[in-house]
Amino acid sequence: MPDPKFSKPWHGVPKDQINWHPTVLEEACIGCGTCVTGCSRLVYRFDFERKKPVVVDPMNCMVGCTTCANTCPAHAIRFPPMSEIFALENSAAVHHAIEDDLIARRDVLALQTSIPHPDRLVQMQVAGIQRPNPDTLLVHLEPAVAGECFCQFAPGQYVEVMIPQSGFMTRSYSISNAPRADGSIDLQVRRVKDGRLSDWAFNRMQVGDSVTVRGPLGSFTMRSAVDRPLLFVAGGTGLAPVHALLMQQLALTPQRDMVLVWGVGDARDFYRLDLLEQYLQQDKNLSVVLVAERGLDAQSIPAGMRTVSGNVVDALRTVTAQLAGRDAYLAGPPGMLAAAVAELRANGLAREQILTDAFGLE
Repeated sequence: MPDPKFSKPWHGVPKDQINWHPTVLEEACIGCGTCVTGCSRLVYRFDFERKKPVVVDPMNCMVGCTTCANTCPAHAIRFPPMSEIFALENSAAVHHAIEDDLIARRDVLALQTSIPHPDRLVQMQVAGIQRPNPDTLLVHLEPAVAGECFCQFAPGQYVEVMIPQSGFMTRSYSISNAPRADGSIDLQVRRVKDGRLSDWAFNRMQVGDSVTVRGPLGSFTMRSAVDRPLLFVAGGTGLAPVHALLMQQLALTPQRDMVLVWGVGDARDFYRLDLLEQYLQQDKNLSVVLVAERGLDAQSIPAGMRTVSGNVVDALRTVTAQLAGRDAYLAGPPGMLAAAVAELRANGLAREQILTDAFGLE
């Protein structure tokens, strides 16, 4: 019988709705019993007659745990792919359940020692809001107090935004511009179904609102020598850090050989074509490839931008001849990044030539 303390819902999701438990490959199993004795949740029992482990209570298995498979000397245990767990974690409801659990058990889970943080808190004001499409906000933040600002940061870094007047935890957003003298920053906020910050941003945020911001954070920054050609790959609002890096290079190394691939689900989600058009006009060595799964026929695309119907990997296959010798900077959803990195590796780019930045979830 499943143990109630082990088979309770996982971050609000009933265990019987989660495909996660071990499978024993009996032809490979040597009957050592390591999995049976090593599992404190009694997922297994041992058949002493056949000298084989048997999965008796799969509901007891901890979601995401693979200890028995990792310690099996015969590699005789298999689990479903981790992508099944990542798909669950992509749900706002699961993310919120984890957040609520952290807050509810703060007295137990909070680190009691103090670790110095290299970042800082800055009070900022919402100075501008644009909505280029129903699911994207372009937010301009300015320092509430002159001199108290993010005047120095590395393009590609991100900040954590605190949801005003709430006890919720911060949300991470990449800064989509290079540093400015006045310390202002731009954020690109995507709508997330049931998202807590996006609900505030899309439904209640107004110009003049005060927002506490922590940062700058992150290591998704330019690391390439000035003579290296570059490839930028962005998925959705992963364009934000990529755009910051692109702005930096256009200012510091004009006429550098650069290719930008930007992928979205629907072509209506291309929300910064105006800026990309300006960059194409000022730098003839920049190439822009837009890729969308649908809607390209109905979207007006500026001259000079190439379009591909499909996903980011499809677009990368159209620039294969241009990949040799490039350093690549990729930002977007984790699933897109994994597929894009695999494609670049298949085309000869070494792992050290590829820097990735996956944006967080609501």
